[in-house]
Parts: sequence; C-alpha cells; structure tokens
Amino acid sequence: MRRLHLGLGLGLGLLFALIGLTGSALVFYTGIDAGLHPSLRTGQGGEAPGWDSSAWDQALATGRATRHDPVGQWTLEATGEGGTIPARYYAMPGHHGDRMMLWFSPDGRRILRAQPWGGYAMSWIYQLHMQLLAGETGHQIVGWSGVAMLVLLASGLVAWWPRGTWRKALAFKRDAAALRRLRDWHKLTGLVSLAVLPVLVATGVLLALPVVTQTLLAPAPLPTPTPTPAVGPVIGVARALEVAHRALPDGRLVFVDVPNAPDAPIRVRMQVPGDPQTRFAGSYVWVDHRFGRVLAVRDLRRAGRRAWVDAWVRPLHDGTVGGLATRILAVLVGLAPAVLFATGLLHWLRRRRSYRAR
Repeated sequence: MRRLHLGLGLGLGLLFALIGLTGSALVFYTGIDAGLHPSLRTGQGGEAPGWDSSAWDQALATGRATRHDPVGQWTLEATGEGGTIPARYYAMPGHHGDRMMLWFSPDGRRILRAQPWGGYAMSWIYQLHMQLLAGETGHQIVGWSGVAMLVLLASGLVAWWPRGTWRKALAFKRDAAALRRLRDWHKLTGLVSLAVLPVLVATGVLLALPVVTQTLLAPAPLPTPTPTPAVGPVIGVARALEVAHRALPDGRLVFVDVPNAPDAPIRVRMQVPGDPQTRFAGSYVWVDHRFGRVLAVRDLRRAGRRAWVDAWVRPLHDGTVGGLATRILAVLVGLAPAVLFATGLLHWLRRRRSYRAR
C-alpha cells in the first residue's frame, strides 16, 4: 500500500494539485468574474426581470441582430437579481459546443460584453479544471485521474492506519526533525481533508464521465418533444415563460433556451422546492413557440429517486449544497491536494538524500 501510494502520488500528484487549485478558484467564479469586469455593475440593486418582462424579448432581439445561425440557440439566464442579463449563444446544436458569452443591459437593448467561452480568465480556468484544455480527451483524463485519486486517498489511509496507539498516530511533533514534521503535515492534512475531499473527487468523476454517471445512477432521460410544423406566428419569450410558469407555478426561473430552428420548442429550466441545484436546476417545461402550448414537463419531484441522486452531484461538488459555509469549505479542501503533493514530495526527496548520505 505504501508503494502504491508513493507511486500514484509522485506520478499524478502534480495533476491532482492543479485540479484542486483550479477547483478552489471556481467555487466563486461568477462573483470573481463580475469583480474583474466593473462595466457589468450597470443596474445592480434594481428589480430582477419577471416572468412577463419585455427585457427577455428585447435581449433576444438585440442578440439576434448580431448573431443568427439557422441551427443556433440562445440561452438567457435569470440570476434572480437586478442588473445585467447573462446569456450564451451556441452557433451549433449542443450545450458542450463552442459558445459566445454575452451580457445584456438590464433592459436588453445593449450588449455590454461579449467574449467566447475560454477566451477570458475564469472560463479559461474552468476549461483547465474540467478538461485540461484538451477537449473530450481532457475530460477522460480528468475523470479517470479522479478514480486514481480515490485509490491514492484509500491507500494513504491504509498505509497510515495505526499499529499502536491512536494518540501517537495523530500527534504532531513540533520539535522533531524536519523529515518527521513533513510527514506529520502530510498525515494530518490528509486526515482532515478525508471528511470532504473524497466527496469532491467522486462527484467530479461523475461530472467528467457522463457514461459512468449513466451506468451507476441511470437517471431517466429528459423528454424529447415532437417538433411542431414551422408555420404560423411565433410567440415571444415572455409569453413562453408565462405558459411555463403556469405548468410549474412553484418553480423559480433559471434559464430559458430559445433555438433558432423554426420547429424547435422553447425550453424553460426551473428550480422547484427541494431541488438542491440553485443554478443548474433539474426541472423543465417545453413550450411550442408557435402556439404557446406545453409540449412536455419534467418535474424533478416526479422524475424518480435516481434523478434526485443525480441532482445532488453538482451541488456536492461545487459546495453550493450548504450555502456560503460549504462553499468556503470547498475552497479550503481544494487546496489540500497541493499541500499533500508538496509535503509528500519533499518528504520523499529528504528520505532519498538521507539514504544516499548513509
């Protein structure tokens, strides 16, 4: 177990440290990004746009005046706060493709900022954390390295497990030699982080490897509404939101997806009571953008136990599950892999130097 722990630590420790440090930076990434762009503070403190606000349709019209691919899609975000309206534009279908991030003025009439995903600091760190800037291959490397890190943590625990008294095993000797102090720092950092770090790593594996998530949790797939004929007048975003709100009256608006394709429905994403995800909520309403009819509803409360388990993965990973306190805890625990790698590497180098001297 000690050899396995040493081999994984030396071979993958630097990667683990990188993933942990970038993960800590991302816990508050929307707030940090807003702080880096003072121009986005326009209208802060005002009233957030409601379900029937004209700002939604105005923002869509402003965006489409600059970008309108036949198969593209606009996603408008409801932050629940006054100020700018964040949005995403996908030129090609699929939420994992290239996208342009935009921020509209509170009335939707102006584009205050437009940058490609990955083209500004926080999105670059996000891609580094999730896929090492290497696309799908990077996703696989991050996901399976997370499995290796779980093995690393387990082997470290087994290698440390006390053969004598617990008091001695948990002690930190301040007056001991530097080699012993490094070992104690490594030991105690690992033990303290063991309460949370395996949860962060395991949920990260599930997020990076959707196939593994489907195999282990098998949540019910989202409905696929039948496309409607591309004839007749088109309803606005505000009208679609009103229809969706009637379908899930206790839901809180999070996102609205508006495809450019003439036969594709508008998808409204909401957080219902009990859903642990505040931003990437798990309830949806599909609205026919021609006639304003509800085509399908996915209420997380009726989606089954496995869907509920799946809904907990992201909030457990990013620390939002318990509010500010757990987010701060996630930041601190994200620093642990870097501390473990540094102390473990220094301890190994000092031992090698000592053996050579002998």
